[in-house]
Amino acid sequence: MCVLLLRQGRTATADELVDAVWGDAPPPEVIAGLRTYAFRLRRKLGPGVLVSEAGGYALRLGPEALDIELCRKYEAQARRARAEGDLPGAQKLLHTALGLWDGQPLAGVPGPYAQAQRGRLQEWRLALWEAGLELGLELGLHTEMVSELTALTAEHPLRERPRGMLMLALYRSGRQAEALGVYTDTRRLLAEELGVDPGPDLERLHQRILRADPALAAPPAAPMDSAAVHPAVPRPAQLPAPPTDFTGRRTAVDALREQLLRPRGTAVAVAAVHGLGGVGKTALAVYVAQSVREHFPDGQLYVDLMGHGPRPVEPAAVLGTFLRALGTPPAALPEGTQERAALYRSLLADRRVLVLLDNAHSAARIRPLLPGAPGSAVLVTSRSRMTDLDGAGLVGLDVMDPPEALALFTRIVGPARAAEEPEACRETVAACGFLPLAIRIAAARLAARPAWKVTTLTRRLADEHHRLHELRTGDLAVEASFALGYGQLPPEQARAFRLLALPDVPSLSLPTSATVLRRDPRGDRATAALLESLVDLSMLESTASDRWHYHDLLRLYARERAEAEETGAERRAVLSRLLDFYLATATGTYALHNPGDRLLDHLAPTTWPGLQFDDSKPALSWLFDEGPALLATVHQAVDEPTLLPRAADLLLAGQDLMESGTCAHQYEQAAQAVADRAGAVRDTGSEGRARLLLGQAHHLAGRLDQARAQARLALTLGRTAQDPLTHSYALNLQGNLATARNRHEEAAARYRQAMEVFRADANRYGETTMLMNIARADLELGRSEQAIAACEQAVESWQELGARLRLANGHYALALALHRAHRHEQALSRLQRALDGFEETRQPFWQGMTHYRMAQAELALLHPQRAAVQAEHALALLNDLGGDQRRAHALTVLGRALEQLGQSGRARTCWEQALRLLGRSGTPEADELRALLEARP
Repeated sequence: MCVLLLRQGRTATADELVDAVWGDAPPPEVIAGLRTYAFRLRRKLGPGVLVSEAGGYALRLGPEALDIELCRKYEAQARRARAEGDLPGAQKLLHTALGLWDGQPLAGVPGPYAQAQRGRLQEWRLALWEAGLELGLELGLHTEMVSELTALTAEHPLRERPRGMLMLALYRSGRQAEALGVYTDTRRLLAEELGVDPGPDLERLHQRILRADPALAAPPAAPMDSAAVHPAVPRPAQLPAPPTDFTGRRTAVDALREQLLRPRGTAVAVAAVHGLGGVGKTALAVYVAQSVREHFPDGQLYVDLMGHGPRPVEPAAVLGTFLRALGTPPAALPEGTQERAALYRSLLADRRVLVLLDNAHSAARIRPLLPGAPGSAVLVTSRSRMTDLDGAGLVGLDVMDPPEALALFTRIVGPARAAEEPEACRETVAACGFLPLAIRIAAARLAARPAWKVTTLTRRLADEHHRLHELRTGDLAVEASFALGYGQLPPEQARAFRLLALPDVPSLSLPTSATVLRRDPRGDRATAALLESLVDLSMLESTASDRWHYHDLLRLYARERAEAEETGAERRAVLSRLLDFYLATATGTYALHNPGDRLLDHLAPTTWPGLQFDDSKPALSWLFDEGPALLATVHQAVDEPTLLPRAADLLLAGQDLMESGTCAHQYEQAAQAVADRAGAVRDTGSEGRARLLLGQAHHLAGRLDQARAQARLALTLGRTAQDPLTHSYALNLQGNLATARNRHEEAAARYRQAMEVFRADANRYGETTMLMNIARADLELGRSEQAIAACEQAVESWQELGARLRLANGHYALALALHRAHRHEQALSRLQRALDGFEETRQPFWQGMTHYRMAQAELALLHPQRAAVQAEHALALLNDLGGDQRRAHALTVLGRALEQLGQSGRARTCWEQALRLLGRSGTPEADELRALLEARP
């Protein structure tokens, strides 16, 4: 095609075409191949364009169809105009001819013929350029010519003609020293590169400049149409229109305005906005740029760098666009990036221009686009956090807060429509993850469908598996925005992005992330660097030191990629490794916290390592910090039956999360999920353990009927599975529930049965627990001294085992026995020791119960003020823990203390609240409260 076009209608024979296209090495059957190409061209060009004649081919195009023909025509007209003395007309024609050139001729066309023609065409372009510059000097435009001549000599340093013109332009501009410097540089360059001296023309010009030859003086400027010959530098106004529905973002707007409008100093003001795809970076940047444009009277430049697409715009191409917008003729554009950047900085010096670089990939690709002198300002948007962009003010853009998100949604769908279903609107923006792009798409879909209710859209977005597919309209799609960023990730980052999204955890710690990625969880800083690289690209978010999480919609996209690119076996292996890691670490934590407990001997083995701690304090801190993620992993594991035993055992090893009340509700949900799934697949052992723990959760929450039902099921399942762990602890739970109903003989019988199972399992830890519980039953049955002796024995056993939590339980039980024996001072001492232990082991439920018991003891010692303080502490801790019955007990003792302090009105209020909590039950506590209220009208 190129050969035929350059022949300009003349016929090219087959031999000429073969030689031009393939050179000395034509392929076999070359003529047949040539005919195939001709056939394809005819189909593409239409009839009558490519013709066969005289054994070859020719293109029949209309007049002036080729830019090369137009260029020759303008060149010939310029020669005639110059010969006739019309220098301005000649320069205008040459300027028009040069405007037809754009980039390198025949760019990308291979072969020796194309190379030869490329060289010829480039030489022609240079000749035209030099001729135009020469005319400019003849017209007295020497000052205006300096910048173009500087660019030309930088691009072609060995050409003497433009160097001579530059020397003359500088001399005529009163810059004689610079003109002589150009000659010195030229002589040195020619000697170094070619081993020759400057030619006679350049040498003569040098001598004439040295002696200030009057004949070199500039001619008088001729009257002409200066705008046509050398246009004034324009003031570009390239900013996109501001978004009509821009909402909120006040903090970010103020921060960016402050950066861009800071007092002019010694550096260019640069502000860079970073955030995940779809978070509204471009909208924010355009809004801010439009709001400050009057502060940049010399113009505003804008470019979409497409930095996270498959083909980012090259800096050289951007510079070419900017230079043309600033008035540089196409023919005067240097070829190289550095040369263009130098000219760009020169043009912006001493000017106030705002440059908006949208969607940048990295700092390295935008450095050539930065002005060099203060006065101008640059605003950058990128998914990457440009920490390596010197002097830039970084502004991180997060998703909208709920009120802003709702306001944006309302502006698009209309206030009236939003007011009809306010709750559905809130649910919709929440399903969009408060991401502006997702909100715009959802609202636009709704606005385009008047028959839809907002709840229709809400229901469609409720399905996580199809949510991303719902968030698309026209050429907008959340998924497409995410795909741009994902497509730029190297393989290691891309795989990490996919795999880390698989766990259903609220956030990822460094050890859990390492486990997911099949790395050592006990010390791998390379994993942290990998995660931080995803944070820098806005593909992951860092919430705290060494913790990371996904935006909700980005997690859905990452999971879609995992399902498409990872095998099912690998996805299951991720969850199995994570479950192993949590179980191994929780088991070690439990062992430190409960030394001697044989529970650990009955847990499923693990193959992936966990963390190891030397002390229970950091171990417990890990457990409570990881509690939500640990329980989420248990809940997720129920979908895979082979993981159920480890899921149930993880609940056992992490039961401090339930007993402390730290994650009581989530723990209960996880236990219910394991129990239901294990029952469905007839995994008796796992179901028994899960129902045991579910019963304990109900007991702690004061839901005694549900606890009894779960305890019965757990006991049956434990016996069926021959699981001594479930069997013994189910009996213990039944004893605790009997105690709560004041059936102390029944409770004692259950505790003794449980002790026999523990003894058969050689579980001293369990036996000591039962000894303490039997003592409690003895206490309620009036055998105080027997109970005290048993509790003292239990405390001694806990001390020997080193079980700090159970030792605190022992002090607590002993205090109850001492209190019942009217040894209140001793009871308070034991309660204080119990409280210290519960605080050390982070057990807010037991702390609350201990404060309640201390209030009882203080009241018995006639210290109502101290009793009131302890009761208030108890209520504060038991507000969300322990159930209504325990809160009612604390309110009752608080009322008694207040009454003794003379605050009978407040005391009555406490008793009324307590009675409401107990409801219509016929318990002794409720009867006592009714009697108190009736006796105090």
